[in-house]
Amino acid sequence: MRIEPTAPEDSPPHAGVGTLRRYISPGRQSSSSSSSSFPCLISHLAILVSCIAKERGEKMASRAATMVALLLAAVAATCARAQLDEKFYSESCPSVEDVVRREMVRALSLAPSLAGPLLRMHFHDCFVRGCDGSVLLDSANKTAEKDAQPNQTLRGFGFVERVKAAVEKACPDTVSCADVLALIARDAVWLSKGPFWTVPLGRRDGSVSISNETDALPPPTSNFTVLTQLFAAVNLDAKDLVVLSAGHTIGTSHCFSFSDRLYNFTGMENPSDIDPTLEPQYMMRLKSKCASLNDNTTLVEMDPGSFKTFDTDYFKLVSKRRGLFHSDGALLTDPFTRAYVQRHATGAFKEEFFADFAASMIKMGNANPLTGSQGEIRKKCSVVNR
Repeated sequence: MRIEPTAPEDSPPHAGVGTLRRYISPGRQSSSSSSSSFPCLISHLAILVSCIAKERGEKMASRAATMVALLLAAVAATCARAQLDEKFYSESCPSVEDVVRREMVRALSLAPSLAGPLLRMHFHDCFVRGCDGSVLLDSANKTAEKDAQPNQTLRGFGFVERVKAAVEKACPDTVSCADVLALIARDAVWLSKGPFWTVPLGRRDGSVSISNETDALPPPTSNFTVLTQLFAAVNLDAKDLVVLSAGHTIGTSHCFSFSDRLYNFTGMENPSDIDPTLEPQYMMRLKSKCASLNDNTTLVEMDPGSFKTFDTDYFKLVSKRRGLFHSDGALLTDPFTRAYVQRHATGAFKEEFFADFAASMIKMGNANPLTGSQGEIRKKCSVVNR
């Protein structure tokens, strides 16, 4: 694969992701195979209900029908995930990844700090309504997801629109904004010297974007219990939580996202009201940058010294109680996530972490996607088709 000169030296690997299952294989199975197995399964279940009705009576058949209905609902959800396919555009738009990467290389060579925000945008998309591109939609009355407080600091919307326009030029009405954003996030990590993974594709774009639904986003002030609940809502577990939190190794944050730890930890609003779990020297360094609770403009590196490089330094910081957000520090309050942090704080297991991050990103990308005839393929990411 041809890469622009400013890209990393090695071309991305082309290894597949995941393993095959009988009916479900999110990373591999094509939409045609999943759609053919689903009607077959329905047929077998219908026959089963019929047989039970004959042999056991109507009461047992009614119970069986209820069980079948529940099973069908679960199968329908897994079939939607199964329709995501690494080779989804191999015939309809084989150049899509090259087009996206060309734009990414150009952008990050000029503004490498954009990688973190683009990765974060994909997170925020997937946690609300699944990975359907709803975070990209505009609203005339300012009631869309991007208008909500948690998304006020997102940036890169104009760049995503530019990438989509390039994809549209190559393959009109073919590739969804949700898939473009998933590819952008992957390349944001890889071009920051992080792992590469093959992105399952085939998502469709949603047409609904509601600011109030951003309550599903994990706030930086969350404790461990809240974090696990919000991650579980999109089928992510404690390992995914600690792994994906390391996305904080690239990018910056505004002071107001963590300044309560410096001046208002218990609501007293004074310089001595600090978070006792924050390492004292690091706290003083943050106070020198964020002068008060009212600082709404200053940006601070989330991974000081290497905030443009995707690495394991995040774990070193968290293990020393220098995680920027309360949610970072919360990883030390659970035995499993604390052990993971401490293991990777050594820096001796980089490839293991990279593999974990790739797996968790694929898993997050499978969060309730619209597929098949659901949704649409937007021509512009900020507006639904007319």
